[in-house]
Amino acid sequence: MEKPLLDRNMTLRQVAGTPQWDLAVIGGGATGLGIAVDAASRGYRTVLLEQYDFAKGTSSRSTKLVHGGVRYLAMGDIRLVYDALHERGILFRNAPHLAHAQSFIIPCYSFFSKCKYLIGLKIYDWLAGKYRIGKSSALSREETLRNLPGVKSAQLQGGVRYFDGQFDDARMAVNLAQTAAVHGAAVLNYCQVTELSKDEAGKVTGLTFVDRETETAYPITAKAVINATGVFVDDILTMDTPNHKVMVRPSQGTHVVVDRTFLGEHDALMIPKTSDGRVLFGVPWHNYLLLGTTDTPIKDTHIEPVPLDDEIAFILKTAADYLSPAPRKSDIRSMFAGLRPLAAPDDGEEATKEISRDHKLIVNPSGLITITGGKWTTYRKMAEETIDRAIETGALENRTCLTKTLKIQGHCTKQQEGHWASYGSDADHVRALTISQPALAERLHPDFDHIGAEVVWAVVNEMARTLEDVLARRLRILFLDATKSMEMAPKVVALMAQQLNKSREWENEQLRAYRLVAQQYLPEGHLDTPINQ
Repeated sequence: MEKPLLDRNMTLRQVAGTPQWDLAVIGGGATGLGIAVDAASRGYRTVLLEQYDFAKGTSSRSTKLVHGGVRYLAMGDIRLVYDALHERGILFRNAPHLAHAQSFIIPCYSFFSKCKYLIGLKIYDWLAGKYRIGKSSALSREETLRNLPGVKSAQLQGGVRYFDGQFDDARMAVNLAQTAAVHGAAVLNYCQVTELSKDEAGKVTGLTFVDRETETAYPITAKAVINATGVFVDDILTMDTPNHKVMVRPSQGTHVVVDRTFLGEHDALMIPKTSDGRVLFGVPWHNYLLLGTTDTPIKDTHIEPVPLDDEIAFILKTAADYLSPAPRKSDIRSMFAGLRPLAAPDDGEEATKEISRDHKLIVNPSGLITITGGKWTTYRKMAEETIDRAIETGALENRTCLTKTLKIQGHCTKQQEGHWASYGSDADHVRALTISQPALAERLHPDFDHIGAEVVWAVVNEMARTLEDVLARRLRILFLDATKSMEMAPKVVALMAQQLNKSREWENEQLRAYRLVAQQYLPEGHLDTPINQ
């Protein structure tokens, strides 16, 4: 490639040399990155600042679904479902290398439930309109068992199959960051906003951020500042108005990952009603099985939330009601939790599972724009609405949104094989690195197909700065098998050190830090792998 897709040092120089921006976006998750893509593609001078790594928080911890939300249909939130189904279709078209159709089966243990779910899912299909990706249908008992060999057969009456979308959330975030950069945005991770700047009238005119790698502070000015920090929006709002009303009521969702053999090869499982009134999914993902999620009210927000024992027990108990044999705690390969930035209800009494997943967009008297709530599927629509509001707030030239048809970096209609699929058209560029450096063709672990060239690519073109960045969000190994990710870590960190010109001490510190994170992804927090190379 002519130049790196994401070059952090060059971007910092760009930021330091730009006297004024049209838009400054705080937050590098799904919402913030979507906003940066929308703004940059319209031609606005755009800078995005993320305190940690892209998608480090909620945006890498989803159920990996691009969906309208079957349960929201049951709750009567037709508009949310309609919008999400249409956005699902747009995402399929703009990022086919990351999003694909996935078949789901609801096992039914009564004739009434089979009829009820089939009717509901026919409505779901109808709402998708021209963006429908499959036709819901009833399955016999034999067909259900053939497609879900792990499901319990006693009293099974059959099932209902429907289609929704699946994607890789963190990979999508990286590609959005690259897309924004290709269109001229300055996109930076590990840059923490520490202060909002205001004029004499109290209007926000910019901000100050600190590059956490050098502890250098950078003041910038912008016509509009957008707070898209997910569960942390209240932290930024406090910089603007110390006594502001709390905007987010966080809820924790936990997932566990087990071997794919517990379910089957192709179809996903949807359990339509659990003991707490939610749905639970069993979704094939990268040759593993992802089970989740929970909905637990949380008072404190953390960048690295930890699954609770009750959540793990709930997921395993619910899975045991439907799967035989059922996964046990000892079968968990990885587990992770994410915090949902639910818009706080006015009365403060509503249960988190009943709070709408729709988004909320506000503009403070200072002009600070805040967007929160929503979900991955509707990220593009949220971004469009936010930029439309920013045009008015920042007195920007009105320009048309282009993202309904804008191709995301890596767009590729021809599906790549295996794990290369998530790279799309960039897969050939990654593999090309092995021509001049044959050693980069070596696998990083005998149980995974990932090779050394992917680590180099992640550092050079995806702004990976730490061992965790690579293993958690670029390769996704931490989310699949925490123990094997630690086994892979020494090779990965050595390759990173070469690219970043780091010392052996840096490598060992990265290994120690990564171990502390990785052990939280196992039920007993136990890793036998030594931390030194």
